[in-house]
Amino acid sequence: MLYANPLKMQIFLVSGMPALLILAALLGVPAVAAEPQAPVPATDAGVPADYRIGPGDTLKVYVFQNEELSTTVPVRPDGKISTPLVEDMVAVGKSPSQLARDIEKSLAEYVKSPKVNVVVMVAASVFSQVKVIGQVKTPQALPYRDGMTVLDAVLSVGGLSQFAAGNRAHIVRTENGKQMEIKVRLDALVNSGDMKQNLPLKPGDVLVVPETRF
Repeated sequence: MLYANPLKMQIFLVSGMPALLILAALLGVPAVAAEPQAPVPATDAGVPADYRIGPGDTLKVYVFQNEELSTTVPVRPDGKISTPLVEDMVAVGKSPSQLARDIEKSLAEYVKSPKVNVVVMVAASVFSQVKVIGQVKTPQALPYRDGMTVLDAVLSVGGLSQFAAGNRAHIVRTENGKQMEIKVRLDALVNSGDMKQNLPLKPGDVLVVPETRF
């Protein structure tokens, strides 16, 4: 008959020591230290990679392997943010990756080869909105969300009004400082189910629905 050795049992019950590490020690196998992992961001606002940061947004700034330099900050009305060792950095108008590179340059004076990641946690600026104006039930500014489409916006404002010229609607979009208009046939989308008209929207878009000509 086999009897359990109480001493060996106690070894495996040492609090806080993973079983695999203990087994490796017993077998004389050197333990391999785990490589440090980049911090996992909390749930973000789901903005696209080319999203432009604006006043009112909340940003999470991660500095890899420098937790004391990582922080969550609001974008001030003047368009700037302040983080540990980096004061009054202009954030407005930049994408998260552009801002991260700028913070890296500033931190390089104090930290060797800093790695920074910027995540938009709350998108609250006008750059994160989609406006629907004209002949709809409730014209308003809608919070942008990832994957938002024209149909999503139309349904969110209660649909078209009875005087809407849906097939003459258009999206006003500004990219790289230039304004463009994208035609969209809302009547065909809403009444005929033409999903080719269900165009993807971007933060800052304005969906304009004109009035029917009598």
